[in-house]
Amino acid sequence: MKKRLKEMEDEAAALREMQAKVEKEMGSVQDPSASATASQANKEEVDSRSVFVGNVDYACTPEEVQQHFQACGTVNRVTIRSDKYGQPKGYAYVEFVEPEAVQEALLLNESELHGRQLKVTAKRTNVPGMKQFRARRPSPYMGFPPRAAIMPPYLFSPYGYGKVMRYRMPMRYSPYG
Repeated sequence: MKKRLKEMEDEAAALREMQAKVEKEMGSVQDPSASATASQANKEEVDSRSVFVGNVDYACTPEEVQQHFQACGTVNRVTIRSDKYGQPKGYAYVEFVEPEAVQEALLLNESELHGRQLKVTAKRTNVPGMKQFRARRPSPYMGFPPRAAIMPPYLFSPYGYGKVMRYRMPMRYSPYG
C-alpha cells in the first residue's frame, strides 16, 4: 500500500513539473487580473468590429446573412442566436475583419432580406456588473402580500340623518335582520 502511495506521489510531482514547463513555454504565466483585463479589451475590440442585426427571418441561414453584408467588407463570422430548442431568436451578430466595415454595414439599416426589413446597429459591449434589474415574480413560499389598510369607522352615518353608526363588517346571516 505504501509503495502504491509513493508511486502516485511521484507521478503527481512529475505532472506538476510538466505543467509548469508547458506554462513557461507558452508564456501564459500571468496574474488573473491581467488576463481578465486582456480578455475584456479583446471583447471590446471584437465588438468594435461587429454589428447587431435585428428582425432576421427565422428561415435565414448564416451564409445568406454573410452574403447580404459582403459588400460592406470581409465578414469574419455570422452568429444567429437560437433558443434552447434550436429555433432562431430572430437576430444575428455579424463580425467583420476590419472596423471600417461597421460604418458601411450601418448604411444597410432598413434594408430587406427575405422580405423582412433589417435593423442594423453597432454592437454594444456588455459591462460586467451592470446587469439591468429584473423584478422577480413573487414566490408562493415567501408569504402573502401585505393587506390593504382597514377601513376607518364612519364619521357620518351612511344611511342619512339618522343615528350615527360605527363601521361594522356586514354579516351574511345576521340574527338582527
